[in-house]
Amino acid sequence: MSASLTSPPGAPLRQDARTIGLIGLAHGSSHFFHMLLPPLFPFLIADFGFTYSELGLLLSVFFVVSGVGQALSGFVVDRVGARPILFFALACFGCAGLLAASASGYAGLVAAAALAGVGNAPFHPVDFTILNKRVSSERLGHGFAVHGISGNLGWGAAPVFMAGIASAAGSWRVACLCGALLAFAVLAVMVWQRDALDDRQPLAAHSPASAAAAAAFQAEHPLAFLRLPAVWLCFSFFFWSTCSLSAIQSFASPALQNLYGLPLTATALVVTGYMLCSAAGMVLGGFLASRVQRLEKTISICLLAAAALLALVGAGLLPGTWALVVVAVSGAGVGIAGPSRDMLIKRAAPPGATGRVYGTVYSGLDLGFSLAAPVFGAMLDAGLNRGIFFGSAGALVLSVVSAGFVGIGVAARRRQALAAA
Repeated sequence: MSASLTSPPGAPLRQDARTIGLIGLAHGSSHFFHMLLPPLFPFLIADFGFTYSELGLLLSVFFVVSGVGQALSGFVVDRVGARPILFFALACFGCAGLLAASASGYAGLVAAAALAGVGNAPFHPVDFTILNKRVSSERLGHGFAVHGISGNLGWGAAPVFMAGIASAAGSWRVACLCGALLAFAVLAVMVWQRDALDDRQPLAAHSPASAAAAAAFQAEHPLAFLRLPAVWLCFSFFFWSTCSLSAIQSFASPALQNLYGLPLTATALVVTGYMLCSAAGMVLGGFLASRVQRLEKTISICLLAAAALLALVGAGLLPGTWALVVVAVSGAGVGIAGPSRDMLIKRAAPPGATGRVYGTVYSGLDLGFSLAAPVFGAMLDAGLNRGIFFGSAGALVLSVVSAGFVGIGVAARRRQALAAA
């Protein structure tokens, strides 16, 4: 089964760039709202006396709602189209910011986290449906790269934006209001440029073979795609790779401090370095994804290299400063693999089920964030600092295994299609 339709190779660069840029802005907004509340935790503790355990539960609420909603939203995207769901999601973010700003206690913050999770849920099926249908095949890898980079930028911008405004204004409520205004401003841009996001008017033309395959698949039950092993292998890939990211994002800094005796002011920079290297890697990965046939090889080489670097840090064999550098550089391997990962899922998706497939497989990301944090947190509490890096490396290896099996399946279907032709 081939991937969903893409626009013809001759589509103008400006046309592709507009769609890619808009989707990048939307995806960056979704990652920004992952971090709506965490930068404000110290302010919330000062005002309400909450514990970090109580505040951490807000993140669990967000990702559980997002994960369940992401799997379900793919069906809605395939049925009604991606563009109206994108507008709805951004409106949810704006309302979540307003709800957080008006919260008088814990229940209000839980409701804001849940509403933000509802807004976050549709983004991957929405984004990839629009990219696959509106962007030229030769530029699709670059579109996936921009998509990934914008997510990293959203993560990086949120703490500066939220904590900075809260500190300057002396009120975390003002920061939440500004977050809401940001979401509504992005929504206004999307509505203004809505013609570039219309997945119901794709720039592609059906080939007879893909049209026949899409018609045959649409005649099946809406859940028929769940029978495909590739879907669950892609889900597994996202689960394990997100477990690795969660370990680095949440616990690399204190683990490095404990393991190498480095000051917290230095180790706090490791996540920023990791994200910057990952973003740089995605730029290169965008070129590779458009030119490499066996995507699973790119994914395997890059992620195994990243795993080896993390294991080296966990072994404690490096000088302290070099350990920081090596953890950051491992992010480049993960970044290079990102666009190839998204392209591999595209090839594995049956025609007409892009939203459902991306919604299901990307819910593995939310599940990874929800489950990995308490596991790695318990390891750190138990003094198993090396386990943060060994565990992150092991999760990357398991994700490589999943990607390898997906690649084998895609290659087998390609051979079958060629034989049938």
